[in-house]
Amino acid sequence: MTFAIVLGALILLMLAAYRGYSVILFAPVAALLAVLLTDPGVIELSGFSQAIAAAVIRLVGQQRAMLSIVLVCALLTYGGVSLFVVVFAAYPFAAEMFRRADIPKRLIPGTIALGAFTFTMDSLPGTPQIQNIIPTTFFGTDTWAAPYLGLSGGIFILVSGLAYLDWRRRVAARNHEGYGAGHSNEPEQAMAADTTHPAIAILPLLVVGIANLAFTRLIPRIYPAVVETHLVGLAQPLVTQLTSVTAIWAVLGALLAGIGTVLVFAFRAVIRKFAEGTKAAVGGALLASMNTASEYGFGAVIAALPGFLFIKNALMAIPDPLVNEAVTVTTLAGITGSASGGLSIALAAMAEQFMASAQSAGISAEVLHRVAAMASGGMDTLPHNGAVITLLAVTGLTHRQSYKDIFAITCIKTLAVFVVIGLYYLTGLV
Repeated sequence: MTFAIVLGALILLMLAAYRGYSVILFAPVAALLAVLLTDPGVIELSGFSQAIAAAVIRLVGQQRAMLSIVLVCALLTYGGVSLFVVVFAAYPFAAEMFRRADIPKRLIPGTIALGAFTFTMDSLPGTPQIQNIIPTTFFGTDTWAAPYLGLSGGIFILVSGLAYLDWRRRVAARNHEGYGAGHSNEPEQAMAADTTHPAIAILPLLVVGIANLAFTRLIPRIYPAVVETHLVGLAQPLVTQLTSVTAIWAVLGALLAGIGTVLVFAFRAVIRKFAEGTKAAVGGALLASMNTASEYGFGAVIAALPGFLFIKNALMAIPDPLVNEAVTVTTLAGITGSASGGLSIALAAMAEQFMASAQSAGISAEVLHRVAAMASGGMDTLPHNGAVITLLAVTGLTHRQSYKDIFAITCIKTLAVFVVIGLYYLTGLV
């Protein structure tokens, strides 16, 4: 299916060229349409995300506004919905609930960040977010690597983050600080009754999780360990190591299954909103792509400078292999302002050294995977991070108003990596 999408994008580009249209214009359009077909943003078009949010809020209770929003964001991100889409989907509910509970609006970004940018992004085993996929191509692991360590780290982040946010809420209440007035980007009411049954709304997310696990197990049984592709004009076949692509194939297949499930139950709703929805989807794809590309490019330039060798050598001087990896990845994620960018640069430059050090210490590749993934989501959320900038822009708040809480969540997330490392050394749990 993923091959068909790539082929379709290529055919579209060829037709545009054949009809005399500008390839410079249509190349990115074709690429963005290909991304759209493999991005579960249709969950937003179908109205399922609103139904999920409303159901969680009814279940947890509107009086627990922070917990409700964190759980909504966690469900959506673990179900494969883009972090950027989650911000747009969760904000209207967060604004209304915080207003009703008279909780300061400035605490909304930290709450959404805890639910979307932390434990479901890279800690919980099986999450289809990119930060959990990148290590698979370097360590030959899958997205379910080190499940007990991931679960332990995720629980630590969730409990500590909620405790911090509740403390901030109580301090504001003692100071008689409410939601506030005169805010910008205030959304329309989001708590209206929804006709979609919660079970149907959450079904695509369950399909993504189950299909991801199933494909992860089935693909190595179906395909040989080495896949050779013979192309006309090439003397040697293209060789693909299955271990380096299994996780990617599994996640893509799972996301397509989730999209298919949405279309089965909400085809009319998706078609009705498709024209406007695709405009927003392309805009979101451009925003995410440009943010990530610019930050990755910045990090790549830094990595190419002579001074980076000094940083690399200093980081490699850390004797413990897991601490070394964690500090290196989170440092580069902080420099680039991107979890995926920093993780990719760190592993591209040092994965072999990490593997060699870990093997000599008897540490499995699964532990390396989980530590690297979790570390990428630590100091990446510095002020120049694209997701942070997007989150603040959507909520109509500034760094001065809300970044303090985002940074606190970042510190908890970074601390969790070292908690997981300590737990591994104490118990050998993987």
